[in-house]
Amino acid sequence: MKKIFTLIIIAFPLFNFSQSKKITLNEAIEIAQKKSPDYKINLNRNQSNYWRFRNYKASFLPELKLNATLPEYRNSVRRITNDSGQDVFVNQNQLLIEGGLSVSQSVPYTGGTLSINTNLERVELFGLDDNIGYSVIPFSVNYFQNSILYNPFKWDKKIEPLIYEESKRDFVENMEQISVNTSRRYFGLLKAQMQLKIAKLNLSNQDTLYQIAKGRFKMGKIAENELLQMELTLLNSKNSVTTNTIDLKRSSQNLARYLELDTEDLELDIPKKLPLFNVDIDKALKEAQTNRKAVIEFRRKRLEAEKEVAFQKGNNRLQLGLRANFGVSQNGDDFNNLFSNYNKQQNISVSISVPIFDWGVSKSKRKMAEANLDLTNNNINQDKQEFEQEIYLHVLNWSNQRNFLFTSEKAKEVATKRYDISQKRYILGKITITDLNIALQERDNAILQYLNSLEKFWRDYYVLRQLTLYDFINDKKIEVEDILYD
Repeated sequence: MKKIFTLIIIAFPLFNFSQSKKITLNEAIEIAQKKSPDYKINLNRNQSNYWRFRNYKASFLPELKLNATLPEYRNSVRRITNDSGQDVFVNQNQLLIEGGLSVSQSVPYTGGTLSINTNLERVELFGLDDNIGYSVIPFSVNYFQNSILYNPFKWDKKIEPLIYEESKRDFVENMEQISVNTSRRYFGLLKAQMQLKIAKLNLSNQDTLYQIAKGRFKMGKIAENELLQMELTLLNSKNSVTTNTIDLKRSSQNLARYLELDTEDLELDIPKKLPLFNVDIDKALKEAQTNRKAVIEFRRKRLEAEKEVAFQKGNNRLQLGLRANFGVSQNGDDFNNLFSNYNKQQNISVSISVPIFDWGVSKSKRKMAEANLDLTNNNINQDKQEFEQEIYLHVLNWSNQRNFLFTSEKAKEVATKRYDISQKRYILGKITITDLNIALQERDNAILQYLNSLEKFWRDYYVLRQLTLYDFINDKKIEVEDILYD
């Protein structure tokens, strides 16, 4: 019995869970980056930004539009103004059919819109001898600009590409965040499996020791108090098995549902340590400043604040608008004569609006925009410092994490060996049950501490990748090229 128990203790770090589906940490991450809810949300968000950028690019391309009224019938009394300037009421009974084409084009250099239009109308008046009339506009060139002093296209041309680039980098960062989330769930289940294994092994050991203690008590070698303490330890071990069984079920569901697996019975592999590689702080900062979305975000926020200042300055002090039209038209009751002897159709108007006294509304809006620009610049400077500090501290922490893992692994081996010796000495009657329980508790804590250190080691590795978007093992930039756009 002692030999079997000793073999179990020695083989304890090499637990093998005989369950239906085997999976490693890397496999779990690969599945999560293709099937997890976080991936689907990340993909949908990126696709939304992609189509936003496509919409922005398309807004600078010509737009061809058909406008038609097919048909419009009116039979009512309406008020009209006659040639003498008098308002009279007439019965209007007519059928209108109208159609036209228009081509419009945004002009990014000025901020206006240029359009070319053509239109044809047919009006049939019921109850009159000459009851059909036509009107045609073969072409009409129009230009409209809401504000001469503010060009929104100029700012959109700077900001929209940054928003799109920011979304692409955000996609890659979120993919690395999926790695972090997966590793947390993976190690959560791994620790739950290990804790249940520990609890079951402890229950088996405590039951054996309790039987030994009862024999000693009958022989008068130990006091009743020590027997009761051994019985209490056995009962606590049973409760621990029950508690850890529930925790295992919860952890297995969390991982299986996150990966959308068809089973919750998973056999997890204990991840090995990563190969040795050094992370230079300057290198990490350089890659982060080149690859992270935060760098684009800083530029975008500053431009958005500057855009608001330009808008307030261009529209609050003086508003200038421009509208121009050039074309020809013709009308008559004979369709064949519409396309000759055209009438000119030309106009141009410049609108101006100057606030003379508005109780300081224009000035306050302008000052608010300027203050917001200053605040944005200050926030960006502070965010840059925090950005660099985060990289610096994480690289420093990562440099020491392997040492922490080595220490905890050594502590696990020492605590396991100590408990093995303590268990043998207790059987020989050389130590008390209290000393044995202390050794047991230290062994269990050391094993879990090792798993915690291993989890932190891997999680910090994926966080390092996320913070820099750089693969230091393969010495290359992290990129995702399998984004799909339907």
